[in-house]
Amino acid sequence: MPSALAPAEAFTPEEASALAPYFGNTDLPVFVLTNLPEAVKGALFARYSRSAKSARRLFLDEFLGGESAPGVGAPAATAADAVAVQGTAPLLRPEIGPGQGRARRLYSRILAEYGDDSVAQLGGAHLACEGISNVATKIVERGRLMAYLEQSTRYVPLTAGPDGRWPYVVPAEVDDPELRSRFVETLDRAFATYARWMEPLQAYYRERHPRSAGDSESVYRSVIRAKALDALRGLLPAATRSNVGIYGSGQAYEALLLRMQAHELAESRELAGLMLAELRKVIPAFLERVDREDRGGRWRDYLRRRNAGSRRLAAAMAQEIAGAAGASSGPPDDVVLTEFDPEGEIKVVAAALYPASGLPYRQLLDAARAMTVDERIRVLRTTVGTRANRRHRPGRAFEHATYAFDVLSDYGAFRDLQRHRMLTIDWQDLTVRHGAARPADIDAAGARADWDRVMDESGELCERTARACSPLVAQYAVSMAYRTRFHLRMNAREAMHVLELRTAPQGHPAYRRVCQRMHRLIAEQAGHRAVADAMSFVDHSEVALERLDAERRGARRRTAAGGVPPGDSG
Repeated sequence: MPSALAPAEAFTPEEASALAPYFGNTDLPVFVLTNLPEAVKGALFARYSRSAKSARRLFLDEFLGGESAPGVGAPAATAADAVAVQGTAPLLRPEIGPGQGRARRLYSRILAEYGDDSVAQLGGAHLACEGISNVATKIVERGRLMAYLEQSTRYVPLTAGPDGRWPYVVPAEVDDPELRSRFVETLDRAFATYARWMEPLQAYYRERHPRSAGDSESVYRSVIRAKALDALRGLLPAATRSNVGIYGSGQAYEALLLRMQAHELAESRELAGLMLAELRKVIPAFLERVDREDRGGRWRDYLRRRNAGSRRLAAAMAQEIAGAAGASSGPPDDVVLTEFDPEGEIKVVAAALYPASGLPYRQLLDAARAMTVDERIRVLRTTVGTRANRRHRPGRAFEHATYAFDVLSDYGAFRDLQRHRMLTIDWQDLTVRHGAARPADIDAAGARADWDRVMDESGELCERTARACSPLVAQYAVSMAYRTRFHLRMNAREAMHVLELRTAPQGHPAYRRVCQRMHRLIAEQAGHRAVADAMSFVDHSEVALERLDAERRGARRRTAAGGVPPGDSG
């Protein structure tokens, strides 16, 4: 069958040779950009959108030749400045890369003078932030259009470092010597309790869940340790250090940095300074507005005023609202469906039929209203098709139904659910006012007295820090077992992704319960049974060892690849 794609532009042998280090190919209409600074890639695409020339021709004419000689007049000089990597394509140093000066000027003109923010989406950077508090991770991870990976408290035991110190942050705002000493003593005891119960709790789980004959010692050991870490993580304070890997566009980093610079917490502002310095080593052109008083300065001032005003007003009105509602106010459950469209499922069915029907949407809505539940289930099951796993997701018809939930859960569960960036989520300051959750296994293993002592000391330190500093600073002192309130809104398509992922058997019991409850509320309270039925990989089972099946699958993959499970070799 002949190709429908346009033929690639033809280049001379000299041009193809000059292009080869920077493009995946020179003879096809689809190609990747390689060995180029982010600013050059972004500027090239910015020009690309407003030029009749192809990207490779633009590169030859306007970028590769350097500042004084557009075209292919200087490929040899450029190649001489490049650094060869393993004898293959040259890797260009950003300061001498082709067109780097032109790219900087283009960004300065478009971003600073015309405000075309879409250009800043065309380049990005990977950034690692290590040893920051869990409070800071939530500030960093607030942006939607970025990618984050965070160190897990489910798989990494948090023990004292080589200097003998436990991994936590003492906020700079705690500058009173007596309070600082109390802060250190309290968190030291919390970490010591966490470490002291690590082995006894694993022994408890080994006795309760003996190893099956078919499981290797390494699989069993990993599962038991994960079970203990799941149970004990509530003892850890929000000040616990974590590592976060980030990938984002220049536009996303600019917004993140300004938000962090305007934040009330000193850790956020200090971290923003370090991030900006590093990012300017790789994407300096994208961040030129951050330091400008007429741009970044005004933006920061706006954020500071907005945040301060909102906090003052909310605090004042909250007292009035709580007083008017009385002491019995507040939802009795930990997951409340606060808002939904009664016709949401009908709209999903109509939207599912729309693309192939040739009929007006209003007519399809009327037809969907007249259907029985079983008929709507049949439509959605057919539309969704046969899903082999949760990654097989339906089309956008499911975006026509939306649900909002008010959730009260322990901080550990919130940390996991907060990272779903496509839904709309907001959260309240971490406090001790909602009480703490305590896993049943803590009681059964005999750790309740130590657990309750850590919670009591955390609560006392939190209240003392709030009085001396602020409620925001007091968050560092709060143990992760304490409940926090957050509100999230998502359409049915995103709900399918979140609920199927977070109810998987290997998930943490805390967020599994939250998401199982959400699924039941969609079916029962909203009455959207066909939508709930389509979420076929939501798992409502009770699981004894959450990580067991996942570890077994991992061991089978290692064996199939010719590896030996860790710990099984001599």
